[in-house]
Amino acid sequence: MSKFQLNRRTLIKSGAAVGAGLALPTMFTSSARAYLNEPKGGTVTLGFNVPQTGPYADEGLDELRAQELAVQHLNGEGDGGMMNTFSSKALKGNGILGKKVQFVTGDTQTKSDAARASAKSMIEKDGAIMINGGSSSGVAVAVQGLCQEAGVIFMAGLTHSNDTTGKDKKANGFRHFFNAYMSGAALAPVLAKAYGTDRRAYHLTADYTWGWTQQESIATATEGMGWETVNNVLTPLASTDFSSYIAPVLNSGADVLILNHYGGNMVNSLTNAVQFGLRDKMVNGKQFEIIVPLYSELMAAGAGANVRGVYGSMNWNWQLQDEGSKAFVKSFGEKYGRPPSNSAHTCYVQTLLYADACERAGTFDPCGVVEALEGFEFDGMGNGPTLYRADDHQCFKDVLVMKGTDNPTNEYDTLEIVEQTPRSQVEYAPDHPMFAGGELGQCNSGA
Repeated sequence: MSKFQLNRRTLIKSGAAVGAGLALPTMFTSSARAYLNEPKGGTVTLGFNVPQTGPYADEGLDELRAQELAVQHLNGEGDGGMMNTFSSKALKGNGILGKKVQFVTGDTQTKSDAARASAKSMIEKDGAIMINGGSSSGVAVAVQGLCQEAGVIFMAGLTHSNDTTGKDKKANGFRHFFNAYMSGAALAPVLAKAYGTDRRAYHLTADYTWGWTQQESIATATEGMGWETVNNVLTPLASTDFSSYIAPVLNSGADVLILNHYGGNMVNSLTNAVQFGLRDKMVNGKQFEIIVPLYSELMAAGAGANVRGVYGSMNWNWQLQDEGSKAFVKSFGEKYGRPPSNSAHTCYVQTLLYADACERAGTFDPCGVVEALEGFEFDGMGNGPTLYRADDHQCFKDVLVMKGTDNPTNEYDTLEIVEQTPRSQVEYAPDHPMFAGGELGQCNSGA
């Protein structure tokens, strides 16, 4: 088949009808296989879709910092960062498959519709061949579905819902970040040791896919060690004042408050809980405690002294002392003057993993990339030996249990690592009930 190009400009020029507002992306065919947005010339375009506004905007800004750093390293600029410690040696610092990497950005606004619209624009108008980013599982699920339909690869950023690689998994989507089940599996033994096995927990839960699966996961894990779940109250993602949700906790008989909140929501709900004096109370003969199952450095900084002594979990932390983590922290710190967050880390790693898969596959064809990533085992990226499981495109690696630093020494010393939970403790079968439903399906090249 001969090569052809079809886009909005040529359709208009030839007089063909084009629907209002429709922008058709470039599609090429080759003697090998057709796929969407095949890079021509000397560049390849990646799409970075992050919350630049909304409750997770701080996370989005740090993701953008890391994505820009990854592009620089891929193009041979800077010190190379984790490319020097990555167990795969396919990346050479000359772009991807010899093409210089460029990028475009979009604002998800932490809203699924806005995220889909910005991803669609980057694919159709800018020719993005891969989309990376996001700081909300609702956004990740929506954009992952769009990328599957369009025929490009989605390298998820910060998405913690079980559903992303559970009932909503897609062949074109891959997640490096850990999930809610892993948080529960890592936290429960630590909480039992710290607070005992006879506790009554009250949950406040963000009312969307991440909150639902996070609450289910932590409740199942804590009930399994003897805790009782007293109540679970859903809160809107747009909430900024949680006082009305905190007040009923005082009369519930609960002696633990679990905040299944993230970003600005967690900062505000934790602040309100401390203002109500919960951490100063004795209930059921026990000191009242607060738990934040999913932490980030940026959230901890926003909550200030309120996080001291509060347990949670993380995908990665800048204080890790493996060679990959030290290399990334050095590169990021020299460029931005601050340590990277775990959301920055996962977006950086996902960008390198995509580029590496293209190099190993010898193509940008999404189906070739899928094949290269499925079952891929690697090291040197900050979490120990890691597997991209073929069954669901979930990464399995060590998980961190964190606690708010009691006596911080500087503005970045907000969280301390309590335990590096081994990968074996957080693994689960592909058909685990919490991940049931949905099919991975087949890769889509967009042809």
